[in-house]
Amino acid sequence: MTSRPVVRVRDLTKTYGRATALHGVSFDLEPGETLGLLGPNGAGKSTTIEILEGHRDRSGGEALVLGVDPRDGGLDWKARIGIVLQTSAEQGTSTVREQVAHVAALYPRSRDVDEVVAAVGLEAQAGTRVRALSGGQRRRVDVALGIVGDPELLFLDEPTTGFDPEARRRFWELIRSLSDDGTSILLTTHYLDEAAQLSDRVAVIAEGRVVAEGRPDEIGSVEARTPLVRWSDQEGRHEERTADPGGLVARLHGAGTELRDLEVVRPSLEDVYLELVAEAAAS
Repeated sequence: MTSRPVVRVRDLTKTYGRATALHGVSFDLEPGETLGLLGPNGAGKSTTIEILEGHRDRSGGEALVLGVDPRDGGLDWKARIGIVLQTSAEQGTSTVREQVAHVAALYPRSRDVDEVVAAVGLEAQAGTRVRALSGGQRRRVDVALGIVGDPELLFLDEPTTGFDPEARRRFWELIRSLSDDGTSILLTTHYLDEAAQLSDRVAVIAEGRVVAEGRPDEIGSVEARTPLVRWSDQEGRHEERTADPGGLVARLHGAGTELRDLEVVRPSLEDVYLELVAEAAAS
């Protein structure tokens, strides 16, 4: 027997009057998996996440989160979920450690408070009042509050907004460690390198629909994922897509071609993503 998905979404729809935000979105999140939910602003990512968190009702379709319909999720269900929203932490009078400890006490099992504060890079600010932190530091407090309850499922909505490069790398290490411990993670991010680094699979939402789903290195058309070789010779500038760029370059050299400005462009997740979004907008 295979274990059931942690998140199961089928034909999810959401309408606001005559406007439709989601057109039959479907995907699964498997146990222990990190799924990157990608898409441009207004594509429907945040609406999908809010429905799964139980913060917004759906217009149609099915949704199960940890085996429970989010509309029916009670306190026991909520205690199994961690959430990092796009908005920053309140500028309260409590210190960073006090705020994290307060939230930790609300959960039946929680991570060590000091370890969590260190994991988000706020050891030096542990005794600082939250209202005195910078915007990026308050964002780290949001992440700490989302993970301190040791959730089975973690929703990360644009988690590293405002992080400097070093803080982002530390955060990636934290997410990898959570994933290694069996935490299932649903991640939305505008940083395509972040999605490629952290996601076991990605789902691309555009115009309210899932237009691609799979491993970061397998989504998109075959052509979009095929390396592009560019070079110049006495006849001008050339380019050719090939799955064997090394072989093409060897053949050109073997034919006596004098190559100038040679470059091999291997498509990134960002390249494929941009093509998918452009195709969806044009359809």
